[in-house]
Amino acid sequence: MIRKAVRSDTQDILRIYSAARAYMIANGNRSQWINGYPECLLDEDIQKGRLYVVCGEDGTAHGCFVFLVGEEPNYRIIEQGAWGSDMPYGTIHRMGSDGTIKGVFAQVLAFCAGQISHIRADTHEVNSIMQDLLEKHGFARRGMIYVEDGTPRIAYEYQR
Repeated sequence: MIRKAVRSDTQDILRIYSAARAYMIANGNRSQWINGYPECLLDEDIQKGRLYVVCGEDGTAHGCFVFLVGEEPNYRIIEQGAWGSDMPYGTIHRMGSDGTIKGVFAQVLAFCAGQISHIRADTHEVNSIMQDLLEKHGFARRGMIYVEDGTPRIAYEYQR
């Protein structure tokens, strides 16, 4: 089950972020989700209704992600490639799992694709786990974009 996150989910979301960060570090990604990120956006994400949780059968949150429909400013400029379409799109951000249930990304993609057929995402160049997940689920690598702090991210696009 996927639902919008509420304030009472905060402890579960922090646990998920912590588990995801530990997994990234254990797999060679020490440069993403540092210096209080993504926790610094947690309240804003919940307030704006863009943070979702993936719950197990018992109702406990085991994954979370941000989903936005509309323009992502960081995607206006893409280098070393091009977007495949300029149709309206949704963007998946800050996807994390505590690793206790399988298929979280597949659930996230099905949920997002049920809202809009054109989806974009990006990830750090050392986040091979997310790159593999995106490519396994039909996302095409499109080029490089830059986030607010000027660091590059690999841009991906999915269309049903």
